[in-house]
Amino acid sequence: MTGNTLSIVHRMPHGAELRPGGVRFRFWAPDCARVAVELESRDAAGMAAALPMAALADGWHELTTGEAAAGSRYRFVLPDGLKVPDPASRFQPEDVHGPSEVIDARAYAWQHADWPGRPWTQAVVYELHVGAFTAEGTFLAAIRHFDHLVALGVTAIELMPVADFPGARNWGYDGVLPYAPDAVYGRPEDLKALVDAAHARGVMVILDVVYNHFGPDGNYLPLYAGRFFTERHETPWGAAINYDGPHSAPVRDFIIHNALYWVEEYNLDGLRLDAVHAIIDDGPRHLLDELAQRVREFRPRTHLLLENEENEAKWLARDAGGHPRHYTAQWNDDVHHVLHVAATGESAGYYADYLGDTQKLGRALAEGFAFQGQMMPFRGAPRGAPSGALPPPAFVAFIQNHDQIGNRAFGERLTRIATLEALRAVAAVYLLLPQVPMLFMGEEWGCTQPFPFFCDFTGALADAVRDGRREEFARFPEFRDEAMRERIPDPLAEETFASAVLHWRDLDLPQHAGWLDFYTRLLAIRRSAVVPILDGIRRGGRYQVLGDGVVTVRWPLRDGEELRLEANLSPRPAAPFIEVPGHILWEEGTPGGPWSVRWSIGP
Repeated sequence: MTGNTLSIVHRMPHGAELRPGGVRFRFWAPDCARVAVELESRDAAGMAAALPMAALADGWHELTTGEAAAGSRYRFVLPDGLKVPDPASRFQPEDVHGPSEVIDARAYAWQHADWPGRPWTQAVVYELHVGAFTAEGTFLAAIRHFDHLVALGVTAIELMPVADFPGARNWGYDGVLPYAPDAVYGRPEDLKALVDAAHARGVMVILDVVYNHFGPDGNYLPLYAGRFFTERHETPWGAAINYDGPHSAPVRDFIIHNALYWVEEYNLDGLRLDAVHAIIDDGPRHLLDELAQRVREFRPRTHLLLENEENEAKWLARDAGGHPRHYTAQWNDDVHHVLHVAATGESAGYYADYLGDTQKLGRALAEGFAFQGQMMPFRGAPRGAPSGALPPPAFVAFIQNHDQIGNRAFGERLTRIATLEALRAVAAVYLLLPQVPMLFMGEEWGCTQPFPFFCDFTGALADAVRDGRREEFARFPEFRDEAMRERIPDPLAEETFASAVLHWRDLDLPQHAGWLDFYTRLLAIRRSAVVPILDGIRRGGRYQVLGDGVVTVRWPLRDGEELRLEANLSPRPAAPFIEVPGHILWEEGTPGGPWSVRWSIGP
């Protein structure tokens, strides 16, 4: 693979594209009769040149000019004189309100452009936030720790969203320019170098993308393309993106090309689509269907992941050969919830629907979804669909992620709220589960730092976010007292973000080195014993409840053997696990005792 210096560029119908002799600018502004491109001048006078664009059919405006080149900075000028960035900008060197920069995507020489990827069954995913992963918070700084991830057993890195957001710090879900890697993390070529470095080590890279809303600061689309949104549907963030109404074709194209752009131009191995339950599409063909087909037609090996509160098994269906028809896997919140309540005993909010319900524990471990059409009291409505016919790798299992940590008032990790024995037990369950495991950065060494919610808005928006965060928790009994709510970290404060930045020096401490060894040994067993059998597990397993918190799960294998899990995820002793023939992969605790786990393979 090394030595291949192929350059890669994704051709798209919008934005700035280098052409022979200049740059083609194309901009969809159906609410504007005329638009100009303003180029920042490089002469001593510092004057900007405004060049009129030709108005085309269906709201498009276009200009090809030799006055622009790679590195040129530009804005589109609306009829009222307002200057806006390119919604398809490849880079925003001065943040979301500044000029866009023409990028020559061919300038980066890929060293591993012919990287073949990895089968999904080999995936061990590691979710990270680029800004908090290192003290520098950049794409290039992250590369320093890739050898650590490889030694741990990680085979896929999942980046939280990097699309351009306002300010210097954000989780990434407030992005407004979905084609531009945020400049606070580095330039486009730096992100490409990160992907190249991962591929050099045999590690896949998956990017989290947000197609359900745009952030509240820096979204200029309503000013020149109001039909990009629709009042016919509502989302938690306001008016929905118009995927199914009149004039929705350019909107769908904008989003689908974004997915293709990341996969092609950045040579990514996959995408994780955020909160697809909020992508509302009542048209003849759902956006999720079209997007999956277009991406798979371009690169069949691409892994497409979902976050979907509705637990719709249809998007995870397999064909006769066992290959995904649409999406590769879904983040499995149900597995998180059953393991979290077992380890912590928490019952606030939706946790109350899982606490003490060993049937849901067994069902989530064996079949994926705990709710498969049953009424969910927290929602006041049925949730989910039958998922037992799906293979286990259709689900991504985890005990921590950015949401489940950061949506807590103080952003505490499990290491702060569960006992050592409970945490070891649930880790031993999910790391060897035939579902695909996902770690959250720092989890592998028992990181105790919080990962609180943080952002960098200003003015009235900052006040609204700060007040809204505290009001959100006012309905919980422990936060009914105003003084207690005042203790919740201010998401706008720089120190809140700083508290989330990983302390890599902690690896030198004995207690953290012990956790790292524990995780490394478990993932080595997964690699040697579990991964080779995953292709032979074509559907969910069978589970049996033996007591409160005590379950067995069996997954039949092709050769007549089975993968077996026996677990007592409670602080109370149970009957000893029954001795069965076969090979024991891992034992945690005294078999049948409190917080005990046994994995085995046998007849």
